[in-house]
Amino acid sequence: MSRPRVGARVAGVKSSARATVGHGVQRLLPIGLAGLAVAALAGCGGGKTVTVTQTVTRTVTRTITAPPPPSSASACAGGDLGGSFAGVPGSAGAGQISYTLTLTNTSTSACFVSGLPQLQLLDANGGALPTNVTAAEPGTGTAAKIVLQPGGSAKSDARFSPDVPGPGEGQAGQPCEPVAHQLQVTAPGGGTVLVPITQPTSVCEHGSLRMSLYAAA
Repeated sequence: MSRPRVGARVAGVKSSARATVGHGVQRLLPIGLAGLAVAALAGCGGGKTVTVTQTVTRTVTRTITAPPPPSSASACAGGDLGGSFAGVPGSAGAGQISYTLTLTNTSTSACFVSGLPQLQLLDANGGALPTNVTAAEPGTGTAAKIVLQPGGSAKSDARFSPDVPGPGEGQAGQPCEPVAHQLQVTAPGGGTVLVPITQPTSVCEHGSLRMSLYAAA
């Protein structure tokens, strides 16, 4: 007898809940659409930040001129060289003195000298004087190829007597040989180069010069 009322109330509650739920959904949908509209408008009307990345490629070309390898250098010619033949300070002793021959590559290309210098002593007028070149240390060492880059130098040391006459030379108190003012050097590649003699000197024993092999200066 009272059950139909209970059932009616229950039914009423369920119906009300559905109505409430349904009404809630109906109210949420317009809010969601409005939010989307606002977001869309903000995206269209708002400022934009654009990041542009540029890559710049710079090419730098450098030309490096390397010196030629020793094997490609040719023998120095007379026109490639300049030089000097100068006394070594403090080297005099026991009737002997030392001079140093220095040859410098004055050309624009590498060249080489090697072995024992080939020399000729000359007087002040360019006249030939007795000259006899021998190795300072015979049988020792090996003649090296001394490559001279432009501006590079090689040297050879000389030892001789400037005032002690050898057999058949001059009288006591007189020069053993005429004074030498220049030295003519035969270049390995052909030709000759004239170098001045600093402190012109006589070379006794018929122009005997004991020379060392060419070496890098």
